[in-house]
Amino acid sequence: MSWHVPEEDLRAYARGELAAPALWSADAHLVACAACRGALAEVSDPVALDAGWERLDAELDAPRAGVLESLLVRVGVAGHTARLLAAAPVLRRSWLGAVLVVLLLSVGAGHAPHSGEFPTLFLALAPLLPLAGVALSYGPALDPTYEMAVVAPMHGFRLLMIRTVAVLGVVLGLNGLATLALPEYGLRALAWLLPALALTATGLALTPRLGPVLAPSLVGGAWVGLLVLAEALRADPEVPLAPFTVAGQGVAALVAALAAGLLFLFRDRFDLFQGRAV
Repeated sequence: MSWHVPEEDLRAYARGELAAPALWSADAHLVACAACRGALAEVSDPVALDAGWERLDAELDAPRAGVLESLLVRVGVAGHTARLLAAAPVLRRSWLGAVLVVLLLSVGAGHAPHSGEFPTLFLALAPLLPLAGVALSYGPALDPTYEMAVVAPMHGFRLLMIRTVAVLGVVLGLNGLATLALPEYGLRALAWLLPALALTATGLALTPRLGPVLAPSLVGGAWVGLLVLAEALRADPEVPLAPFTVAGQGVAALVAALAAGLLFLFRDRFDLFQGRAV
């Protein structure tokens, strides 16, 4: 090969300062010329070269963002927050599919003949879905990304609230859409909303002491027990269960407010809980 890249051009190439068309010529020549590649290695800054390889390795090893993560980043969510949200199991298709099946079955029961004046099954199940979703989104037993969340430079309570808001936004949105499928009940079909907030807030407030599995399990069990008791005490099947009456809705709102206050008071305990051994 009679022509080689001049040393001055090699130095400019190493610094990233060589302009086209000389750059294109040097690129094509270096592929076939071992002597020029050796000369380029001699004039290159080894520190800059190592830094370039590190950037390349980091780019190759970086996981590709999924559809949900990309969408969250587009709407302004920080990249690390979007990754923690996208990795939550309750935002995956399997969980969302299960929620949709439960809602469809309960809505179908509300349309069934002789189902009563109220869609009782729908109103009973809808508050449990956000409670279960929040339970699955936090804690070492159920969250496969728990270790990543523990080492994230983020307050444990803040991480919990971020995921709780995401879960509530998704599940309450699906519940709301299911409510639209029961137009004949009017506003009575929204009687699940305050119990849902009360159950979720109570489960979260109990989590630092009882854990992310036992706390929502006890709250969910208490809700089911309350419904069974209300059904046993109901004299007229045409009358709604006590939790879905005006008085019951007021109690649910009070419980939600008290639980939210306790949750705020106990917020620092989530750092201690988050730091426990997995």
